[in-house]
Amino acid sequence: MSLLEENQATDLETMVGLSRRRFISAGALCGAAMFLGGNLLSRSVLAASVSAANSNLLGFASIPAATHDTLTLPPGYRASVLISWGQPLHAQGPAFDPSGNGSAEHQELQFGDNNDGMSLFPFPGDDNRALMAINNEYTNYRYLYPHGGMPQSAADVHKAQACEGVSVIEVQRKGDQWQFVQGSPYNRRIHGNTPIRVAGPAASHALLKTSADPKGQTVLGTFQNCANGKTPWGTYLTCEENFTDCFGSSDPQQTFDAAQKRYGAVATSKEINWHPHDPRFDLAHNPNELNRHGWVVEIDPFDPTSTPVKRTALGRFKHENAALAETHDGRAVVYMGDDERGEFIYKFISRDRINHTDAKANRDLLDHGTLYVARFDAGDNNPDHPKGQGQWIELTHGQHGIDASAGFADQAQVLIQARLAASVVGATRMDRPEWIVVSPTDGQVYCTLTNNAKRGEDGQPVGGPNPREKNVYGQILRWRTEGDDHGADTFGWDLFVVAGNPAVHAGTAKAGSSNINPQNMFNSPDGLGFDDAGRLWILSDGDYSNAGDFAGMGNNQMLCADPATGEIRRFMVGPVGCEVTGISFSPDQKTLFVGIQHPGENGGSTFPEHLPNGKPRSSVMAISRIDGGIVGA
Repeated sequence: MSLLEENQATDLETMVGLSRRRFISAGALCGAAMFLGGNLLSRSVLAASVSAANSNLLGFASIPAATHDTLTLPPGYRASVLISWGQPLHAQGPAFDPSGNGSAEHQELQFGDNNDGMSLFPFPGDDNRALMAINNEYTNYRYLYPHGGMPQSAADVHKAQACEGVSVIEVQRKGDQWQFVQGSPYNRRIHGNTPIRVAGPAASHALLKTSADPKGQTVLGTFQNCANGKTPWGTYLTCEENFTDCFGSSDPQQTFDAAQKRYGAVATSKEINWHPHDPRFDLAHNPNELNRHGWVVEIDPFDPTSTPVKRTALGRFKHENAALAETHDGRAVVYMGDDERGEFIYKFISRDRINHTDAKANRDLLDHGTLYVARFDAGDNNPDHPKGQGQWIELTHGQHGIDASAGFADQAQVLIQARLAASVVGATRMDRPEWIVVSPTDGQVYCTLTNNAKRGEDGQPVGGPNPREKNVYGQILRWRTEGDDHGADTFGWDLFVVAGNPAVHAGTAKAGSSNINPQNMFNSPDGLGFDDAGRLWILSDGDYSNAGDFAGMGNNQMLCADPATGEIRRFMVGPVGCEVTGISFSPDQKTLFVGIQHPGENGGSTFPEHLPNGKPRSSVMAISRIDGGIVGA
């Protein structure tokens, strides 16, 4: 029996019954549709007569929430495992050891743990063969070690570091199924001890120099890699997020300066505990090591001998992902969110134009350009569908008060301490900006604001794109740039959806916006992705207790939305204790690749193999239609 069959048999009757479920009203659709940004935008809203039930984009019935330890999909869809944590990348590599006794050296030859963001890179002229670059964010100690606890030795720490970073793998289509190609010369691991070059304005800066690297030009490792970006010139951008959690201090009385505090430096490591066994992460001895992480790293997946590069011009913070766009005059734009309560949304614009005929000419394109941060107005206070305007503020030394009097000696320091510079210019503190994506059909930009239980406290005002205090559900923000030019300084914004629970909190702000109903409700939107047709795929990483504020929501899930009408349907529900994260599509759009991270995070799962006493393993899943059609259509 397949991963789906064991669950679909019991759920099929319920799913079919949903075909006559209540859709959101035409009036609600008008409120959730394309918006007018005052005098800034000239696009008209959709007619109120448009009905969500007639969406031309969504070709499947929404499925119910579920709590099963498997994947649940609509009828007519199937799923298979592409690759799982611990799978050897080469034939001579060691097999996965469920006992936890495998070494760091073994893990460096295996697919990493807790896969997250990913991109697919087709081979030129061959749509049946591709490379995938896949982030491996962190590792679960309860499954990594035989003792199931915190690292107890340098060997334990080395093994944890070997689980993280990025895995590059080759995949091929055999018949109607995509498969991992073990032994491909392109398969490689980039992990917590891989040498990485530092480039851009902060390279060689005093704040990046250590005794092990007195030039400040080479860093060991990338880790805590959340989501990703894919450049038009065929490289992969991996984003370092919760890097500060890996650091601590052997001096419990150590004090930290304002910049270190703003980036989360504490004496006691946050559930990572590398510093007692690896002095590189001990802030009492290596305080500058903290500054060497929190960057976007560029990788060439087609050159397994290439050295990854930390692109410091893009700023240092808890990067969630990196969404690429292009200005009207051909320069590269990178949109980025800082995934911390009360932090900011950024964009980078390259100095030089993209060369679309010579990929190698773009090799250092991201080392030169300008970093901006977003400031949003209070909007129109519409309780269901707020909208307003915003602007991008340049983060350049000597402008907008970013100078020596504010503590910034040079532009490199502005980038190393981007959070502090953004505060100087009065950027808007957001509800944890996570994934950002750009629509392939109209260029609008979408950003998940996943949650913020501290909104309304600590100087974080309620209003504008952050409309609720103690926000436990999250929302999806979108904006449209002036003249549809990603190089513009101004934009109009609205909230595409405000998540909530109308079954528990009907008639209150916690019910969410009018395109949320008991059949599609979710919390903590995290991952986002567009397919070629413009369907917006929403992946959740929220509370899966299925109780209290979250009653009826079940396990974390993936939904699909029609951006024009605002309709949202639930497409997939993940197994017990997982986050659904990472999304990519085959060139023909007939296979959707999605990540299942940390199944059984707190126990209760044996996904995906369901073996007696089995150990859950994070995996990349390949989802397709049984009839061979386009996913979602």
